[in-house]
Amino acid sequence: MDMTRTAPMALAERRLAWLEQRQQVLAQNIANADTPGYQPNDLVPFERAVQAAAAPLAQTSPRHLAGPDGGRRAQRDRAAVEASPDGNSVSLDREALKMAETDQAHALALALHRRWAAMYRTALGTGR
Repeated sequence: MDMTRTAPMALAERRLAWLEQRQQVLAQNIANADTPGYQPNDLVPFERAVQAAAAPLAQTSPRHLAGPDGGRRAQRDRAAVEASPDGNSVSLDREALKMAETDQAHALALALHRRWAAMYRTALGTGR
């Protein structure tokens, strides 16, 4: 049995991949803090991305509601309300908080991944 195919390991790996993408989007926001007219982006929250990927909905009738947009990853940051005179609405404070939040979530997901792998190895009797 491949331990990377278990649900907790796969979920932790998906979370780590999402966090990596978010880090890239936030870094791009910070890099464009002085670009006139730049609007910051952020990813769809991980919970919504998992829900959208887990249960793809098919619209089989025109009366059905359309399912969530699971294909779009980066979207405009709706929390960005203030804009500088040149139209840029990147707040370095807000982006720094998001980076710290992402870093903490990354550390948690990595710790869970490691613990699950250690538990799996112990159950197989291979030790560390």
